[in-house]
Amino acid sequence: APRFVIVANTTTRDGGAAVVAGNERVLRARLADARFFWDQDRRVKLEDRVPALRNIIFHARLGSMEDKVFRMKSLIDDLLRSLPNLDVNSARSAALLAKADLTTGMVGEFPELQGVMGRYYALAEGETAEVAEAIAQHYSPLGPNDSCPSEPTAVAVALADKIDTLVGFFAIDEKPTGSRDPYALRRAVLGVIRLVVENRTRMPLSEIIQNSWQLYKNQGKQLSDLEKTNADLLSFFADRLKVALREKGVRHDLIDAVFSLGGEDDLVRLLERVEALGALLDSDDGANLLVAYRRAANIVRIESKKDKRSYDDAVDRKLLRETDEKTLASALAGATERVDPLLADEDFSGAMAALAGLRSPIDDFFDHVTVNVDDPALRANRLALLSEITATMNRIADFSRIEG
Repeated sequence: APRFVIVANTTTRDGGAAVVAGNERVLRARLADARFFWDQDRRVKLEDRVPALRNIIFHARLGSMEDKVFRMKSLIDDLLRSLPNLDVNSARSAALLAKADLTTGMVGEFPELQGVMGRYYALAEGETAEVAEAIAQHYSPLGPNDSCPSEPTAVAVALADKIDTLVGFFAIDEKPTGSRDPYALRRAVLGVIRLVVENRTRMPLSEIIQNSWQLYKNQGKQLSDLEKTNADLLSFFADRLKVALREKGVRHDLIDAVFSLGGEDDLVRLLERVEALGALLDSDDGANLLVAYRRAANIVRIESKKDKRSYDDAVDRKLLRETDEKTLASALAGATERVDPLLADEDFSGAMAALAGLRSPIDDFFDHVTVNVDDPALRANRLALLSEITATMNRIADFSRIEG
């Protein structure tokens, strides 16, 4: 609007005319500067500004902003599988141009306009609205109250920017500490979590991290070990995911229980599994199963420590004598047969229901079967059966991580 507001804590004799005139003069000069920068900046297209990004350092050990935009552009191809509706050419263009406005006079004078001016310049140059909006939104979300991009191109460029930053700093061991986070990595990881969860983006996080790490290596950057970088970054994601979902009532120990299984790096699938696990534990069967799990795990742990051996051998069916231990062995085998295909189909509620069916045979076993009998072979076989209880339940989540 062609108006402005000022507040002055003084009484004026002329009704504020001098104050208004003085502020008009200052503002007019400021707007003239902006108009000058606008006219000057438009003489050079955004694409032609990209080479100038080599003069802006991203980080001394991670290269220039030009290096970064080329990595972002390459990451777009890795994100294509996770964003099936993505126009890859638009996303590549947006990634290449995303940081170009950093070299403009306007952003140099008004740094808070980075991204915003990139959008205006892109539209003025005839770029599509999709590309322009992706340039403007690729810094988002900046915090819990900031809007989260939802269009595939904007989501892809925002993810590429944040993942590149996270991988780079973790790969040179510049991780946040309890009191320091100079590169805003917590904000970056929470941004990735929101982009993934709110858009239900099915992204293999470990694979994307590895590909991002390799892009740095291809540019000759000196990085720490890939396996360590991946493990540290996934742990960081798990910690921040607990923080992000705490306000929504999601239990942190359930996230731990699923994450600690390893191999689960799809945040959407992980949260579906957490939700199903929570529903199971809220039921009587689930609560009793957790008690039985702990009882079985404690017995095996104590006896293993005493005997200085493990009891994770396969159960010998020939040594099953009592009716209740035979029933439990059959129930565990049946549960495993049902659980594995259900997990493969991502039917986590069905998998939890299959586990719930173990409650009765486990209760009957503990009520009627003595584990520590005098016969060594029989005792070892029953301890192996207890180990199978924990192993079967751990196919879905690490129940040892669950509190309460």
